[in-house]
Amino acid sequence: MLIIREARREDLIAITEIYNEAIIKTVATFDTQPKSIEEQRVWFDRHNTKYPILVAEDQRLVVGWASLSMWSDRCGYCDTAEISLYVKEEYRSRGIGRKLLGAILKKGKNAGLHTVIARIVGTNQASIHLLEASRFIHIGTMREVGRKFGRLLDVDLMQKIFGGSGG
Repeated sequence: MLIIREARREDLIAITEIYNEAIIKTVATFDTQPKSIEEQRVWFDRHNTKYPILVAEDQRLVVGWASLSMWSDRCGYCDTAEISLYVKEEYRSRGIGRKLLGAILKKGKNAGLHTVIARIVGTNQASIHLLEASRFIHIGTMREVGRKFGRLLDVDLMQKIFGGSGG
């Protein structure tokens, strides 16, 4: 049975393994070098009730995670977050991402966020479809801004506004 819950420090190893898998195998992140636990600890500590991290747990195994991170450290952006969502490779296409997305968006809305931004590589149609199903709207494309696996990649910007035009 799948459980979505707030991340704890002891989840950092699993969170890091899932993220490093994405770094090595996918264009879902433009990080190119695996992260250490120490680096991820700094990242983890930047999150709080307004910018939460959730994990998906299946039979006591963390199989995915989602976070809302500060969009910018400039005060005027305090009600805007960027979403990240990763699912362990062998657990994809089981609805885990959809459940994590719904839960993290609910947490963000309840914490008082106004808008959530997503940056998705243009070739990642599964993630684009997932966000569209949660009423994110496409707000632009940044052409050839990322390089990974020897290719220049476009990034689509998507946005969800709570209670506004983005629903």
